[in-house]
Amino acid sequence: MARPPLPFQVSAKDQKELKELLSGGVQQVRVVLRAVALLQLTEGVSAPQVFRTIPLTAQTICKIAHRYREGRRLERGSYERPRPGPAEILEDSQKQRIIAMVCSQPPEGRAR
Repeated sequence: MARPPLPFQVSAKDQKELKELLSGGVQQVRVVLRAVALLQLTEGVSAPQVFRTIPLTAQTICKIAHRYREGRRLERGSYERPRPGPAEILEDSQKQRIIAMVCSQPPEGRAR
């Protein structure tokens, strides 16, 4: 016998924003899947049942719900935090030298 779903509520304002997001234009797939998961959880559907309808694991669905509860903000549950990205390879002075070299006249005997 399956465990009953934990009570989960998304505020009315956030539900409206989620529905607008889903009916709007182009969005990232991850954001759309998270929005659908939050709306289904609000309707009383358990995480394993949501897992059967959208391609996210039950654990991921629980994490989305936990992040929303934790922050009580839609951005926290639907969007990812910015990632740091790779470290810079060149310093600013090196970049400027390369740009200056590329924009200058080619050496004698060369076309470019």
